[in-house]
Amino acid sequence: MPAMTTPVQPSVAEPEAETPRLTSPADLDRQLHAWQNRFTGGRSPSTIALACLDWAAHAANAPFQTAYLGRIALDQWARLFRSAMGQDEPIAPKPGDRRFADPAWQQRPFSLMTRAVLLGEEWWDQVARSPGGVDPHNRRLVAFTLRQWLDMISPSNIPWLNPEVVDATLKTGGRNLLAGFSNYLHDRTGEAPTGFTVGGNLAVTPGKVVFRNTLMELIQYSPSTPQVGAEPVLIVPAWIMKYYILDLSPGNSMIRWLVSQGRTVFAISWRNPGEELRDTTLDDYRTQGVMAAIDAVRAICGDTKIHATGYCLGGTLLTIAAAAMARDGDDRLASLSLFAAQTDFTEAGELQLFITEDQLDFLGDIVKTQGYLSSEQMSGAFQMLQSNDLIWSRAVRDYLLGEHETPFDLMAWDADGTRLPARMHIEYLRRLYLRNELAEGRFPVAGRPLALDDIKLPVFLVGTERDHIAPWQSVFKLHLLNDGELTFVLTSGGHNAGIVSEPGHPHRHFRIRTRAAGGRTPGPDEWEQTTTPRDGSWWEEWSAWLAQRSGGPIDPPSMGAPGYRPLCDAPGQYVLEG
Repeated sequence: MPAMTTPVQPSVAEPEAETPRLTSPADLDRQLHAWQNRFTGGRSPSTIALACLDWAAHAANAPFQTAYLGRIALDQWARLFRSAMGQDEPIAPKPGDRRFADPAWQQRPFSLMTRAVLLGEEWWDQVARSPGGVDPHNRRLVAFTLRQWLDMISPSNIPWLNPEVVDATLKTGGRNLLAGFSNYLHDRTGEAPTGFTVGGNLAVTPGKVVFRNTLMELIQYSPSTPQVGAEPVLIVPAWIMKYYILDLSPGNSMIRWLVSQGRTVFAISWRNPGEELRDTTLDDYRTQGVMAAIDAVRAICGDTKIHATGYCLGGTLLTIAAAAMARDGDDRLASLSLFAAQTDFTEAGELQLFITEDQLDFLGDIVKTQGYLSSEQMSGAFQMLQSNDLIWSRAVRDYLLGEHETPFDLMAWDADGTRLPARMHIEYLRRLYLRNELAEGRFPVAGRPLALDDIKLPVFLVGTERDHIAPWQSVFKLHLLNDGELTFVLTSGGHNAGIVSEPGHPHRHFRIRTRAAGGRTPGPDEWEQTTTPRDGSWWEEWSAWLAQRSGGPIDPPSMGAPGYRPLCDAPGQYVLEG
């Protein structure tokens, strides 16, 4: 096999990636911002302060609208009184709010407190939406910040105000609190859920690492059928997660399932970067990752074309690679499958609230100091988007009720975090999220911009109903950027569980519709309303879609090839790096 490549060098010299002199004022500011990060969770204090100042300035200049909030408060108190007397309709929480689902919350005096909390939250929502004239981004940021504070001070998080905790404490003599403290100490150690090991009962689909460079290992999986489809499948996962989310336990491994369907499967396993890869760029991931993998797959499988598949950020990267290949006349791909992958970032969810020039400058100082974004910083940002479910409800269950969720494979994978190179991370956020260069035709590869409409491949696009990282309406926008044949699937579940949706999994459903090349594109709401849901797993639809766009069966290719000899068994070395 070729010798391991030299460390990846920066492809584009951007000013923010330059290493300043250690004694420069910028370096001192960088150290200050890294210190502030300990208290702000990676959020720029000035971003939030300026948003609140914008709101306050407009509120001060709209005294009558502001005074009217007092009238609304009085109306809320009147509603609370009528509700307490049984003279008004019940005050229900918003859909998805399960803080007060236990029947104990419906008993006095907790029922009155619950109603007061919900009415108070309604009032604060009115506060955030008043007055007029506030910048829409700042208004959303104020509302988001208010919601974070309200979630934190909710009575469900206070032991003596939560009837579930009070009841558990009385029944167990306080053992629930002791168990909760033990759970807290266990979580502070950062230990992964017990009972799961990579290569033991996770990521165990047989295969070989057939290529390795500075950024990735390429795994070729052993065939399990006498013959296979002529076109191999190449999987490009995101490097913000370890690849084996698609190769969890044998029963829900997408990779194992694909192999069992008679597919030759290759998967990239990204390296978990440290400080030494701080200057790695987004284009390095394209060249040293996607393009290097395509070269290897072709060397092993011959001149056949490739069904390229990307998940999350890996799907965005794969789309960039496919557009560059189309522009340059490279026709080695047979199709493009994208799972929860965005190409237009104008509606990328609440994460977008914290992607401003100010915020990216602040975050850039943090990651430059470290050389990378840590997995804890990244997971904290994602948890913040669903703080009720992912932070406070979990804290109540684990630390106040003393319960601990039974470990399962997806939980073990989620605890196996990764880092992101400093330069790539800021470049990705600035160029894709902030400037939306890819959708607007301004994203350059090799000095020339890309057009997604140049991609003339059939596309299989998957969004998930409860995705707070890549909202399905944002994923859907590829319809507007490419007028080729596009099959869109909207599946139940979230960013991870919606993709890991194996056949036989109960309570799963999906919608699917194909738009012919040049056909009419409905809006996302119309699409959802006019597409009938089906029970079951979308994997089977994807397998049939691949079969329709593939040649006949052939004998499996050899494991590796000259220049790509097997180096070790799957899952390889990089996935084991902590």
